[in-house]
Amino acid sequence: MQTPERDPIQGRTVQLMISCLCDAFFDDAAQATVEVLQQSGCQVSVPSGQTCCGQAAYTAGDWEACRRVMRHTAKVFPGPAPVVVASGSCAAALFHEAPIAFEGEPDLAVMQDLSRRTWELTDFLTNALGVDRWPGHLEARAVIHHGCHTRGTATRDSVRTLCGSIDGLEILEFPDADQCCGFGGVFSVSHPYISTEMGRKKVADVLSVEPELVISADMSCLMHQQGIAKRLGHEYRTRYIAQVMRDASMGRAK
Repeated sequence: MQTPERDPIQGRTVQLMISCLCDAFFDDAAQATVEVLQQSGCQVSVPSGQTCCGQAAYTAGDWEACRRVMRHTAKVFPGPAPVVVASGSCAAALFHEAPIAFEGEPDLAVMQDLSRRTWELTDFLTNALGVDRWPGHLEARAVIHHGCHTRGTATRDSVRTLCGSIDGLEILEFPDADQCCGFGGVFSVSHPYISTEMGRKKVADVLSVEPELVISADMSCLMHQQGIAKRLGHEYRTRYIAQVMRDASMGRAK
């Protein structure tokens, strides 16, 4: 998967897609994302009609449902303002999977336009706004989990750049870091036993280096891992990247 060529950014007005998981479970992650964008000089719009990126239907092979959801998303996030997404996997669904889902469809041009305007949060900060250092201090030993949907995209380097610039934040390496954690969207539902075993291995690998924080640009992965860790009786403190940045800028302790 590769990040597409993007339309030039004009001004600092952005449309924020907070994702289904933020809406349902991680409201603080959504708030942190708004605060980080505002601190970076952006005027943030959060369209109330947004629902889902369509990834779940796409990965389930339900093309009709996928296209219906993505058409709605394109209407809710009209051009020319960029669409910043608080999730690496949801961003990839729009900039990579949407044009694939609409090959040969009348709405292909609309989806290609949406693809060129869609950014994952940290990718937008570093590669659109030129933010390569983040102010503040956060004293913690942490690992970074990269979701599978961010493979080959600019998100991986952007997350590492921003985390590595935060004073006091020590980034640890852990075994088999590139292995999937087992969430995989509907994979965790259609193949729960395989998904759980993959998650157990990921949790064990992460805990082997004794981090105080597990950071990711994908809350779905964090939710999956934290649930498994809890059932196994382990403390597993997860933070979405925007929460880490917000807390660092406010000088919050670990």
